[in-house]
Amino acid sequence: MMKPLLALLLLLLHFTPNNAPQADIIDDLSAQFRTGNSKEIAKHFSSSVELIVIDQEDVYSKAQSEQILKDFFIKNQPNKATIIHRISSNPNYRYGILSLQTKTGKFRVTITLKLTKATNNFLISELRIEQDRE
Repeated sequence: MMKPLLALLLLLLHFTPNNAPQADIIDDLSAQFRTGNSKEIAKHFSSSVELIVIDQEDVYSKAQSEQILKDFFIKNQPNKATIIHRISSNPNYRYGILSLQTKTGKFRVTITLKLTKATNNFLISELRIEQDRE
C-alpha cells in the first residue's frame, strides 16, 4: 500500500509547473533589495533596462544597470523592503512596487518584468527608484 502512494507522490512532484520558481519573483526581488544585493538583482535584468534612479534616467545595458544599482546601495544602505503592490495575473507580465527603507531615507521601487520566450523567465525591463513622498 505504501509503495503506490510513494510512487504517486514522486510522480506529482516530478510534474510541477516549469514556472514555479518564477512564481514568487517579486518576493525574491524584495529580499534582494532588502539586502542590497545588486549582483543577484542583475541576474533578473534583461539585456537592456530602462533604469530610473532618483534623477538619473536612461536605457542601460545589463552591466551598466548593475553598476548604477550597486552605487545606489553603497550610498543608501537598505534596512527593510516591503511589497506594497503586485500584479501577477498576466502570464507574460509581472509588476511590483516596493517600499525600501534605507539608512538615508525611504524610497519607492517600481519593477516591471516581462516574460522572455527564449528562456521562459521573467526579466526586468524597467526599474524605477524614487524618493518616497510620504
